[in-house]
Amino acid sequence: MRAMSPAEVQSQHGEPSADGAATLAEIARAAGVSTPTVSKVLNGRADVAPATRVRVEELLRQRGYSRRRGSGQPAALLDLVFHELESSWAMEVIRGVENVAREAALNVVLSESAGRLSPGQTWVDGVLARRPTGVVLVLSNLDAAQRAQLTSRDIPFVVLDPAGDPGEDVPSVGATNWHGGLAATRHLVELGHRRIAVIGGPGRMMCSRARIDGYRAALETAGLPVDPALIREGTFHHEAGYAIGLELLRLRDRPTAVFTGNDLQALGLYEAARELGLTIPRDLSVVGFDDLPIARWIGPPLTTVRQPLTEMAEAAARLVIDLSRGKRPTALRADLATRLVERSSTAPPPEL
Repeated sequence: MRAMSPAEVQSQHGEPSADGAATLAEIARAAGVSTPTVSKVLNGRADVAPATRVRVEELLRQRGYSRRRGSGQPAALLDLVFHELESSWAMEVIRGVENVAREAALNVVLSESAGRLSPGQTWVDGVLARRPTGVVLVLSNLDAAQRAQLTSRDIPFVVLDPAGDPGEDVPSVGATNWHGGLAATRHLVELGHRRIAVIGGPGRMMCSRARIDGYRAALETAGLPVDPALIREGTFHHEAGYAIGLELLRLRDRPTAVFTGNDLQALGLYEAARELGLTIPRDLSVVGFDDLPIARWIGPPLTTVRQPLTEMAEAAARLVIDLSRGKRPTALRADLATRLVERSSTAPPPEL
């Protein structure tokens, strides 16, 4: 089909796209449906046959349709979606998004994708129906079809702490996970530890891989061997810290220190050490990651890497609001600095 000029597009029936690529009427003719049906698909209406919805969505993606900015005001909402919603980690993120939403007179819609790293189609349909000001996805990614659906409706989105590589064209906010892993392990090396284990999160998560890479770099820089037996992957939950902690601490040549992928794992490791009659930090040094509020109150208080979760969430919320107002950031990727917070869970190693 011949590319149409903006003037030609404007003369067509139906709402023009932002760049003159297609109109609703053209999409409707190509799909063999009425223009109101295409409009229903765009607005996430439920009264459209599934096969018709799929056909229209594919045409919207192929033709590069994008709703004209200003063609109907978005709802005063920010959609915040987690892959899991189980811990105080999530509360720090919610607090940050709420801080910014309150300033912008927006309400927050909270949802969870039940552990999936990409939210399901039901969630997408809900977002299309709500037409929020923007979407913040936490430890999640959108697949190509979902991205196209939001883009065609002019609904901006930002990924917070992306699970994988979100792509150069996807706005995202993260933390310096590699530097955090480096700082945690270097601290243990400087205390004199030589057998240092690490418990990571799921290998498919970019933040977990980066923290373990920082751990490796610290050992290699210090001239220490990287022992594969001391590198474990789990989940970011207490249970993983406990179960993997028992395995590590029962080794014949057990580690004298463990760097855990987050503070929740560290709590599980504390229990494993207690169960085996080990005292922290006399027998075992522990470093966590996140610096959740509980890190200061457990016994002994946890040395950990502070990940500025609230500030990260605030940055993501501000970015998606700016995008909704047509402001383009100078950089689509922002990584906020992590830093080591020393408390009482680390000390020089015992003489084994």
